[in-house]
Amino acid sequence: MASTLKDVARLAGVSVKTVSNVVNGYPHVSADVRRRVEAAVAELGYRPNAFARTLRTGRIGVLALVLPDTDLPYADDLTREVVHAAGRRGYRIVVERGPEEEGPDSIRAMPVDGVLVGAPGETARALTTAGGPVVLIGGAHSDGSCDQVRVDVAGAAEDATAHLLRTGRRRIAAIGAYPPGPGGAPRPGTAGYHRALRAAGLTPLPGHLLPARHDRRADGYRAARDLFAGPDRPDAIFCLSDPLAIGAMRAAFDAGLRVPADVAVIGVGDIEEGRYSRPTLSTVAVDTRFLAREAVARLATRIGQPDAAVAEVVAPHTVLPRESTEVAVS
Repeated sequence: MASTLKDVARLAGVSVKTVSNVVNGYPHVSADVRRRVEAAVAELGYRPNAFARTLRTGRIGVLALVLPDTDLPYADDLTREVVHAAGRRGYRIVVERGPEEEGPDSIRAMPVDGVLVGAPGETARALTTAGGPVVLIGGAHSDGSCDQVRVDVAGAAEDATAHLLRTGRRRIAAIGAYPPGPGGAPRPGTAGYHRALRAAGLTPLPGHLLPARHDRRADGYRAARDLFAGPDRPDAIFCLSDPLAIGAMRAAFDAGLRVPADVAVIGVGDIEEGRYSRPTLSTVAVDTRFLAREAVARLATRIGQPDAAVAEVVAPHTVLPRESTEVAVS
């Protein structure tokens, strides 16, 4: 947990007001007190909460966009659209991409008017309780306490799996099915995959639902390699991201399999690499322009009207069939 002014004051043996004076550069502080406070700040790793301070004193026309340092499939497109959408409202954007544990502290130290959080886990939880305007965007999950403009992950997974079923595939595996959520509940991507199979009267074969620690090509490669080495080789693979799917296609090539004749592959994200891969990658495209426009609009509303009702908006998505799924299995 991040250190506070009170923590620093307690360690230095001074008042919170004195710590605030030192941190803010107030000149009328004795050298001895300043040294004690600065030593306590260094020992505790305290960072001034510029985010909260700026919100108390006025707006500066800057928003932060927080994204994970993993390969979020549509991160580049989303960043570009957020910059455009914010610019139209007179805001500049600072982008923070880094390790999960560093996100909250680095954003608290930034003087910004509000935050768009596209990072899951602790970063989202910490920033939504920081006391300033926050909107979750993309894949970050809300507990209902703040605005959210999200991707319909379950719907995208269901539509991608249904596309594979329509091409004649029946032994469909999934890569990127993360471990169950709280209470054992299935993650949205897993739930959508199961929903499509049930609608066709099917269930996944044993070993056909594989997790991936990150949305990276190497993770997709390793998972697909394990699938191809197993006793029930799939005739199709749904991947929860395009980078995973790119890795899976390479694993198929290395296993002597043809895509899509032997195994079809589809991802999510519509990254540029998939448009030029060989074969080109079938995917589910997320409307990043909609995500950005709605998220910035919600954040601007939240900044101007802190007590406005919490809203949840779902972005549309579209299945884009390409060469990696075009050949049906007879």
